[in-house]
Amino acid sequence: MRINIQFRDRVGIAHEILAVLAKRGLNVVAVEVDPPQIYIDSPDLLEYMLPELRQDCQQVRGVGDIEVIDVLPGMRRRLHLDTIMAVMEDPVLAIDGNGCVVIANAAAAAVAGMTEAALCSLSLSQILDDAEIQNELLRNSFRIPSREVILNGEPFFMDVTPVSEPLLPEPALLAKSLGAVLTFHAPARIGGRIHALQNTAGSGFDLIIGESEQIRSLKKKAARVAVVDAPLLITGETGTGKELLAKACHGASNRSNAPFLELNCAALPESLAESELFGYMSGAFTGAQRGGKPGLFEMADGGTVFLDEIGEMSLYLQAKLLRFLNDGKFRRIGGDKEVSVNVRIISATHRNLRKMVQEGLFREDLFYRLNVLHLEMPALRDRPDDILPLAAHFIERACTQSQKAVCRLNASACAALVSNRWPGNVRQLQNVVFRAITMSDQRVLDAADLDWAEGSISADEVNLDVAEDWDASVDLFEQSLLERLYPQYPSSRKLAARLKTSHSMIAGKLRKYGIPKKR
Repeated sequence: MRINIQFRDRVGIAHEILAVLAKRGLNVVAVEVDPPQIYIDSPDLLEYMLPELRQDCQQVRGVGDIEVIDVLPGMRRRLHLDTIMAVMEDPVLAIDGNGCVVIANAAAAAVAGMTEAALCSLSLSQILDDAEIQNELLRNSFRIPSREVILNGEPFFMDVTPVSEPLLPEPALLAKSLGAVLTFHAPARIGGRIHALQNTAGSGFDLIIGESEQIRSLKKKAARVAVVDAPLLITGETGTGKELLAKACHGASNRSNAPFLELNCAALPESLAESELFGYMSGAFTGAQRGGKPGLFEMADGGTVFLDEIGEMSLYLQAKLLRFLNDGKFRRIGGDKEVSVNVRIISATHRNLRKMVQEGLFREDLFYRLNVLHLEMPALRDRPDDILPLAAHFIERACTQSQKAVCRLNASACAALVSNRWPGNVRQLQNVVFRAITMSDQRVLDAADLDWAEGSISADEVNLDVAEDWDASVDLFEQSLLERLYPQYPSSRKLAARLKTSHSMIAGKLRKYGIPKKR
């Protein structure tokens, strides 16, 4: 039986309590003293003995009540800690003040290829490939920056948390180092955490807003492409949402539970882009992080790497990427060991890669390796039916960010938005809406509240009559615009070129409104 005896603390009281149990011939296997309580584990103590024991103990000055407990607090803590260590997916080692392993979890044993007990008989220098790390830990009282290490031939990022016992309440610097807890993160696990932090809004084709014919067709095609584990090339103008489409394809693939990591090839110089993709070894170049650093390919193992603006990649990096696509292997900068990973490449560009191939600016062999599957993201002007739903979505988001009540657009603002040619596509629409919400205090936004891009068709150029509902008002605007422009551009193709939209969409609108009118 396990019991908790409460007492008023004084010198020798714990000894007197234990003497009572010894006098009654009760064997004690564990004792924990945490004034004003003493916890005792006595297998010989049975329930019927408890009243007499309580009476004897209360004869000791300062002893209070006795209660039965299920487990001693220290044992409970150890059981919980053992369970935590067992379920942790990252390898964890606890080392003492001499650098010897005292605790190892199951994940560490699995990586090291030995039992937890066998690990606990070794020093850190016998486990890691770099024996100098143990000496550095001891020299610096177990306070060193995180770094990459090699554990049983595999790279891990090691975090060090010192374990110390304060000698005095203050100052905190007077503490004795008792060792440290070492946590090892595999590159793919780091990639998974980066993915989780960067993709809090979810994933899937529902994130692509729009019900136009073009978007419905794109989603249908993308759903088929997503499940095919092959390189995918997404083309389209800047600001159309190519990255969002790439994330949706990843979310609908068999790799959806693995990381999705991205690199904008136009945002970094060649040397930095290379280290970001392939990683580097310790001392590979001036300023390199000690211990090395894994690249995106390693951190995304099992998942997807999205290469945005692939057309801006240098020819040197194109050659390295082509080799990786051929066999899934690469070498870190400054390394001689080949690393093999399994990732899917999704790339995107607003440039004409075929023309770049003809001009010698892009490798032809790489183009065909990237262009196994292809999706074209339509420009916003080619799907005008999606402008107002997108604007409503951006209004709600902007109002939330600026802590304002949700605004709405009047008919004039709606007509002006739909009439804009949007050279910057969805990104430009988002910016226009955000500026309008930020700069206006009105609950209903008018066309005058919108900051127009150059080349827009002004609201004064079109008929802004308002019908009885939203859809009818949009129809009135579209009909007025087409009737005004058709005499100047008397064919669906000429009119589509004037409005910079698709011929099929204009032809459908002309049929809908009976333009030109029959005589």
